[in-house]
Amino acid sequence: MIHSSKTQRFDSDIRQNSESGQMKILVVEDEQKTGEYLKRGLTEAGFVVDWVQNGLDGQHLAKSEPYDLVILDVMLPDINGWQIIASLRESGITTPVLFLTAKDSVEDRVKGLERGADDYLIKPFAFTELLARVRTLLKRGTAASPSNTLQVADLILNLPSRQAVRSGQRIVLTNKEFSLLELLLRKQGEVLPRSLIASQVWDMNFDSDTNVIDVAIRRLRSKIDDPYDIKLIHTVRGMGYKLEAIDA
Repeated sequence: MIHSSKTQRFDSDIRQNSESGQMKILVVEDEQKTGEYLKRGLTEAGFVVDWVQNGLDGQHLAKSEPYDLVILDVMLPDINGWQIIASLRESGITTPVLFLTAKDSVEDRVKGLERGADDYLIKPFAFTELLARVRTLLKRGTAASPSNTLQVADLILNLPSRQAVRSGQRIVLTNKEFSLLELLLRKQGEVLPRSLIASQVWDMNFDSDTNVIDVAIRRLRSKIDDPYDIKLIHTVRGMGYKLEAIDA
């Protein structure tokens, strides 16, 4: 936990941040130079930034304070980034998370996305790219829509609150899962190729060697479809995915 002196400092900062009305970002990064670089750059870009250097402090703040985005290192001195995001998602916290790490294998990226990460940036990185990804994630989280809800069968998406409900039961989704489901709902009945999903939801070119899209669809199905008789998300072999209500 955060020591009492730190807690008082953070509480004071948080009160000031709340009054400012600015977007709040939590940076969890143990490398001194990287942390200072991120805090300075993001602050100059107009964000309110809290920076902590260990996983326990980061987890505590992410669970107790209303951040708009968490930038999370994987390798931390106490608990790692995988454990932190798993704990957040299990607690129903859907704050967007951007992993920032030197672990650059496809397996690591898939592991991060499986645990509920919304984006993944490899060190070393260009600050301009990080800033673009930060703004994209924040824009998705606050984008307004002419209609407040999207619906198919007994599934309802509330866009302002970014909540999903099926058969009266709330379904906890990560920010990325919500964006993927929103895209499927907006295009319901249409077959969406993986390349379109990658560009619209992940802002990346589709790489045929990665199964990120398939993993995300599988995780979404486990929440949206598996407990129910009527299946909504369907695979169109060799083409992609579509959403429509079909009786089992």
